[in-house]
Amino acid sequence: MLFKRRNKPDFRERLRLALWPRRSVGRSLRYFGKRVLRLRATPHAIASGFACGIFAAFIPILGVHIAVALAIAWLIGGNVAAAVIGTTLGNPLVLPFIWAATLEVGRFVMTGSLQGEPMPPHLGHMLRHLDISVLWGPVIEPMLIGAVPLGLLAAVIVYFPVRWAVAGFQHRRRHLHRHHHRVAEPT
Repeated sequence: MLFKRRNKPDFRERLRLALWPRRSVGRSLRYFGKRVLRLRATPHAIASGFACGIFAAFIPILGVHIAVALAIAWLIGGNVAAAVIGTTLGNPLVLPFIWAATLEVGRFVMTGSLQGEPMPPHLGHMLRHLDISVLWGPVIEPMLIGAVPLGLLAAVIVYFPVRWAVAGFQHRRRHLHRHHHRVAEPT
């Protein structure tokens, strides 16, 4: 093979690369940022699509983020590619923090108190068996309820900087394109 590695990584190295890439996380973020900036749509459509993806990333049900983001983006006229890119916020490094926040906000919304009821002592057993009927009241329902305000807040927060960045990028691109393709005037 032309691009095969000379020394194959062992299991430990593959696990490390899966959890923390060889290239920095910053490089991946810059890549996704450039992908968003280079999309062909209005700044509003791109920003609203990206915000839909961010909102969907707060939903605590794995596997539905992209479908929810696409549906909402389509309904409001957002860019669906930007929505998919926005869902990448929900990655394994960030999801535990999002889930903890949605659970606490949901418990606050449901009880009106920051104290709320304590988590059931047998929560680990409940999670091992994944019995939805048992998990619904103490975990899933508060997380779903908490996901809405947190997701909306995050979506509003990212909408404006993304719109501003896309508008600036598109303005510079148009200006450079016009300047680069000028025809020399005859003398």
